[in-house]
This record gives sequence, structure tokens and C-alpha cells, in this order.
Amino acid sequence: MPLHQPLHQPAAGPPPPRAGGKRSFAHRSLDSHWDKKLKAGSIAPDYTLDLHDHFVDAAYERLDRGMRQARAMEARLVLVITGRPRPVEAADRANKRGVIRAKILDWLAAGDHADSIAAVRKAHRKHGGEGALYIVLRRNR
Repeated sequence: MPLHQPLHQPAAGPPPPRAGGKRSFAHRSLDSHWDKKLKAGSIAPDYTLDLHDHFVDAAYERLDRGMRQARAMEARLVLVITGRPRPVEAADRANKRGVIRAKILDWLAAGDHADSIAAVRKAHRKHGGEGALYIVLRRNR
């Protein structure tokens, strides 16, 4: 028995990153049918979230609410409009343009919806191109 026992348990802190992490969204494989249709822009999104021109906190909350709604609707393809990526220094990510695009993969990987995401791909030009992403959701089983 130790001589000194802590009076309280230390705070748990943030949860560890989920297996797979943000990079894996872009590298998760889809069957060739899905990838070809996404690259051609021939699949219409089931749900669209426009985060462009939102402040960071509002964009994060909108993303979370929108993903909940898309999942409740059993959407398979979500189009997220983020705005075009811009070079953003790590220290400036809180208040510069391009912040949402710089943070969205982190938000998706750390959020409640990570396990529901099959893949994330750049949107076709007719759906926003560099300023948008497709989020492919897994089927509800």
C-alpha cells in the first residue's frame, strides 16, 4: 500500500486521436465505381453544408449539426463547401482566411462522426472543386 494516495484523480484530458486519423480519410479506399463517379462529378450530393464565410466556431457547430442531420436522413454523399484553401501559418489559423479548410479534416477525425465516414474526397469542379469536399458516409447497418 502506497504511503501517499492522491486526494483526487487527475483530469483525463482530451481523448487520444482515433485510429486512422485525419490523413486516412483521404486515403481510405472506396470501390472503383464510387471513385470514378466522384471524379466525374456524376453523383449528386444527398446533403450540402455551406461553411464558407462562417466564423470558425460557427462553422464547427454547423458541421456537427449538419453531419447529424445527414446521418439521420441516411445520406451517403455530403458536399461540404469550405472555401478555397489558402496558405495559413499554424499561428494564424484562428483568424485568417482559409481557416475552415485548414481545420475541417481535424474536426472530422476528432468528432463524433468519424466512425461514420467512409472517405473524404475533393469535390468535382461543378460542385465547388478546390473550395469543397465530398464526405462519403457509411451505410447504416
